[in-house]
Amino acid sequence: MTKYEKEIYHIITASMEHMTVEQIFAELKVRYPKVVIATVYNNVNKLWDAGLIRKIFVENMPDRYDRAVRHDHLVCRRCGKLADISFDDLTDALSEKVGGDFLYYDLKVYYLCPSCREKETGQP
Repeated sequence: MTKYEKEIYHIITASMEHMTVEQIFAELKVRYPKVVIATVYNNVNKLWDAGLIRKIFVENMPDRYDRAVRHDHLVCRRCGKLADISFDDLTDALSEKVGGDFLYYDLKVYYLCPSCREKETGQP
């Protein structure tokens, strides 16, 4: 692993946020002021290809990156906020349904976060 890969991996795995490339870049730039954003794009793709981090796709939003630890996500349909949540592991049930092994699954539950719900209804 290059120094940038190691540092980007550390930034992502140490964060409880679901960071975009731009956020990772801003944090990396503090330590390596001469780094360019293309370096971050290249390295997050390498880390994702290697299965060391997760890429979270949410429609109409920039990709975000997360730890590779098995967990699921709540996604606010209005503001796009991501929150971690853990449901029962569906690996065995999914393996049975697809007839064998699969690479991984990414469960996202869409809802209105408490803040957006309060704005909509006027109640928490």
